[in-house]
Amino acid sequence: MHTARKVVLLSIKHSLQRSQYYSTWTKIPFSQLSKEAKGPAILATNVIKSFFEKGLISQARVLFDEMPERDVVMWTAMIAGYTSCNHHVHAWTVFCEMVNKGVNPNAFTLSNVLKACKSLRYLACGGLVHGMAIKHGLEGSLYVDNALMDMYATSCVSMEGACSVFREMKEKNMVTWTILITGYTHRGDAYGGLQIFREMLLEEAELNSHSFSIAIRACAMIGSNTFGRQIHAAVIKNGLGSNLPVMNSMLDMYCRCGFLSEANEYFHGMTEKNLITWNTLIAGYERLDLKESLNVFSKMESEGFSPNCFTFTSITAACANLAVLNCGQQVHGGIIRRGLQGNVALANSLIDMYAKCGSIADSRKIFSEMPERDLVSWTSMMIGYGAHGYGKEAVELFDEMVRSGIRPDRIVFMVVLTACSHAGLIDEGLRCFESMSSYNVTPDQEIYGCVVDLLGRAGRVEEAYQLIESMPFNPSESVWGALLGACKAHKLPKLGKLAALKVLDLMPNKVGAYVILSNIYAAEGKWGEFARMRKLMRRTGSRKEPARSWIEVKNQVYSFVVGNKVGSNTEWVFGVLELLILHMKEAGYMPDIDCLIHDLEDGT
Repeated sequence: MHTARKVVLLSIKHSLQRSQYYSTWTKIPFSQLSKEAKGPAILATNVIKSFFEKGLISQARVLFDEMPERDVVMWTAMIAGYTSCNHHVHAWTVFCEMVNKGVNPNAFTLSNVLKACKSLRYLACGGLVHGMAIKHGLEGSLYVDNALMDMYATSCVSMEGACSVFREMKEKNMVTWTILITGYTHRGDAYGGLQIFREMLLEEAELNSHSFSIAIRACAMIGSNTFGRQIHAAVIKNGLGSNLPVMNSMLDMYCRCGFLSEANEYFHGMTEKNLITWNTLIAGYERLDLKESLNVFSKMESEGFSPNCFTFTSITAACANLAVLNCGQQVHGGIIRRGLQGNVALANSLIDMYAKCGSIADSRKIFSEMPERDLVSWTSMMIGYGAHGYGKEAVELFDEMVRSGIRPDRIVFMVVLTACSHAGLIDEGLRCFESMSSYNVTPDQEIYGCVVDLLGRAGRVEEAYQLIESMPFNPSESVWGALLGACKAHKLPKLGKLAALKVLDLMPNKVGAYVILSNIYAAEGKWGEFARMRKLMRRTGSRKEPARSWIEVKNQVYSFVVGNKVGSNTEWVFGVLELLILHMKEAGYMPDIDCLIHDLEDGT
């Protein structure tokens, strides 16, 4: 009896000493811990929670392991702590330990371990937890049911599991509805998400800012400005018109739907703005109005907002697509000044920008200086090499990437095949094509189109046609289009007619195919067929889109459109053009005008 009492006193003394030590770590006054604690287990549980809140994960585990008695609350604190710190495997392991020791879980235990299953995409484990919930009579708990729905919505191939739980629930709250809307939207089913949101409105369920934000995102995904306006009205009706996250979602919806004037009006009417607001508008303009995105960026800085990686990614893309090198260099300087040059996504966008602006050497410099590279880094550099005609360098970079341990995907193979095609590297391109099976990449229509173009440019047109005939699926318009281009370049009218008819059969409004086919008939003297093709082309109401090019001179971008003779410095431009034509003639170049003379009547 005396020995037992001594052990208890020593245990209490040890717990008090340890509590004093933990109070030093957690900055929680010891007196407060002692007052709230009803025993060493409760005190230890509170300290464990404090450790996880401060990121002291190993200390929490040490304390947990040293406790002689652990109740379900302490086990749950460990599971919840690991889950909150994204140590989901450890959370699942602790849960299994708890079950093996015969401790029955409560609703909070199951809801937390289900979060871990969701993050790990452990559908089988989530199903086991669902079974335990039924066994212990916890399936009707709102916390458990919401967690089950979230797990099924994230981990299953369809929404059926989540909907099944939803239908059986006797009690629902705003979190329940939001989980279901989010599940549909995140898997790309925007219409399904909007249908659930509509049911939520009809049942007059409580709404929050997150529900509206997800519904607005669904509208943006399907480009439905009509649905978006209706939700906008509901936002105002529910008193969330001044909620910043909701306002940012509305702005993004108008941008993604292509209604930039409405987006701009909404932006200027916003009572509050943050960096996300500006980034949203800049990204919207970057997709549809490149120059205006640069203007918005300047306004943002003038109003005291400091750009982040997302801002610079959009602006760098705008500079790349405008091919304004000087502006891109200034943006690059801003990235360095803010110490953001180590960001992989930003470095990737800079590689793309310099390549599109004609400075492939700067692209390579940035690529070489990157401390770490992802698949996009290698792909961007290969695209740059291919666009500049450096097919050999693109192939060498591909081989280097494979040696570094990064597996190529379908896009990488397309890039390398295109680079080989433009550089005339037939054997290298075919080797690349044949190696696709080694990386479990199955050739699709676009890949076959690249190989057809590769063979066609090299004059191996019959071989390209045989490849089309051997394809495991019906060739698309783009595949036949690649063959048609090869037939035109190598003057093969018989095969060209076949390719053109295939293109028109798949895409009747393809103006270029009508033009080539009619010109083939004209070259053969079949003027009746020529007239018939031109008549069919006019019926489509389509016209060949005129080519446009632009150049930056002294920070000014000059744009040129085919046939346009109005504009500043036009006389100088045509003077230089005549000089170029003269040099071309002296070099012995003979233009192919057979396919052009019959386009004049259509202005194409």
